[in-house]
Amino acid sequence: MGLFGFGKKKHHDDDAAREKDAKKARQNAAYADDVNDAAADGQETQQPEPAAQAKEQDASQDAGATAESEQSQGDEQPDYPTEPSEEYEGRGEDWGPWDVNDEYVPDYDDYLDLGAYYIPFMKGIELRIKAARANKAVLGATITYGTSSLEVEAFAAPKTLGLWDDVRADLLDSKSDVAKEMPGVFGTELILPVPIKEGKMVTTRIVGVDGPRWMLRGIFSGKAATDPDDEETRALNRFFSQIVVERGEEPLAPRDLIPMHAPVTPGERRAAQEQAQQDAAQIPDRPKGPFDSDQQVEQKTTLARGPMFSEVR
Repeated sequence: MGLFGFGKKKHHDDDAAREKDAKKARQNAAYADDVNDAAADGQETQQPEPAAQAKEQDASQDAGATAESEQSQGDEQPDYPTEPSEEYEGRGEDWGPWDVNDEYVPDYDDYLDLGAYYIPFMKGIELRIKAARANKAVLGATITYGTSSLEVEAFAAPKTLGLWDDVRADLLDSKSDVAKEMPGVFGTELILPVPIKEGKMVTTRIVGVDGPRWMLRGIFSGKAATDPDDEETRALNRFFSQIVVERGEEPLAPRDLIPMHAPVTPGERRAAQEQAQQDAAQIPDRPKGPFDSDQQVEQKTTLARGPMFSEVR
């Protein structure tokens, strides 16, 4: 049985091999006929050149990358409204400037701390701090970018009402001959020419945004005040919208400047926090162990036993 079975399998293998060879021969013959027919008709089988094929592939990849980049730019959420309007809606939800307690406030751990507000880092800017001559108290900050500048100040405001409408009305009354209102990306803005040295005038664009118990005012100059489509304007608008304000709990009258301090970098802020934690952990005479209602104090009292009998005579 073993020999019979082995012989039967061998015959089957031989038959399969012969059938395979015959099939291959038929395929070769059919291919030769196709080549002969193509030659007879004057046709040539051409393969694309490697260089041309690579060029077409690179062009296809570049087109795909460009389309993807355009789509990502279209899907990117801007930092402020791009269309001018008389009202600034969506602050704290869709747009800045932000409050530290806003639900959607951006991560400002890497911002520069100025006390009243935190400002983002942006490549190419120059920061100047405005301080009082008498006591050197910090009053505001000016950011210069290219030929444009932005002066930022934070003011205390009432709990229920905004402050920008009243401030803008006062500026209009005092400069009614030269100042004018116009819709802007941060709501109604004020265009005000300001005299400088040698009798020259500089056009400024003044914006104000109301937040919870604060108002942030920005004074734009240079191209950022006159050309809304310029790259410097867009950059400083974006910078202003990314500022995070910290009003604090200190009682302040409306229109008072929110207290500021010298710039504190993120590294300095983290180092101060770590030092505060270390100091708190090294308080002398600090009680060890649990200190709650479950802690029990055992008190031992030694009692002296008196006489058991008293003798009466």
